[in-house]
Amino acid sequence: MTILHSLIFGLVEGITEFLPISSTAHLIITSKLLGLPESTTLSSFLIAIQLGAILSVAVLYTKTILKNPKLILKIAAAFIPTAIIGLLAYKLVKDYLLESLLTIAIALLLGGIILIVLEKYFARRKAKISETEESLEQLSYSQAAIIGVCQALAVVPGVSRSAATIMGGLALKISRKNIVEFSFLLALPTMLAATALDLYKSPPNLNGSELIIWSIGLIVAFITATLGIRFFLRYIKKHDFQIFGWYRIILGLIIILYLFI
Repeated sequence: MTILHSLIFGLVEGITEFLPISSTAHLIITSKLLGLPESTTLSSFLIAIQLGAILSVAVLYTKTILKNPKLILKIAAAFIPTAIIGLLAYKLVKDYLLESLLTIAIALLLGGIILIVLEKYFARRKAKISETEESLEQLSYSQAAIIGVCQALAVVPGVSRSAATIMGGLALKISRKNIVEFSFLLALPTMLAATALDLYKSPPNLNGSELIIWSIGLIVAFITATLGIRFFLRYIKKHDFQIFGWYRIILGLIIILYLFI
């Protein structure tokens, strides 16, 4: 892997991590397009690069978290089911699912359909949730735990951690702004734990040049993720999530056509 590869991966990770389109799927697809051979080091890099995106959340939301101790407990309530399921599924995902384009395609396709259906249902119900009346702190512990279970589905490549939490939030009639921001905050312990677990299980043996390559990817991911978060928050003020659902469906179909035709 070269510096150019690292730059590309950093851009892809930062742009896609917090959008409901699966950053993991896009990183794997990118590695295929770049012609990089499968390896334990590459798999670890694709997980570790999430640290850049984690840092962007930490920089943007540290004050929000510190000012609301109860919010920390609700993040913990959501993280616990994710951690349990993630630990149980780690070996299956790392050894079998992470490189499966068919799994990714099906997850993208089904996730896109569910996202569109939920949005249409949400619009029909015209949920009377005012984003100015409801604060993020009003999220209940039971809602947080359910969102954590939904997020755990993202152990399957292509599902998307962001999409899973957003779909869970919509189903619970949580406002778009609140579920998106809670998804950002829940990313902190989730992505830190996932990265730490992978590096512990498969510690990469990096030389000096490889450390530079990894560092560049993390820095680029941090910059683009920061911009991506700000864009997403502005976007949802006037738009729903259906465009992301259609994008997932189209991408999933393209992958299936590629695999079978």
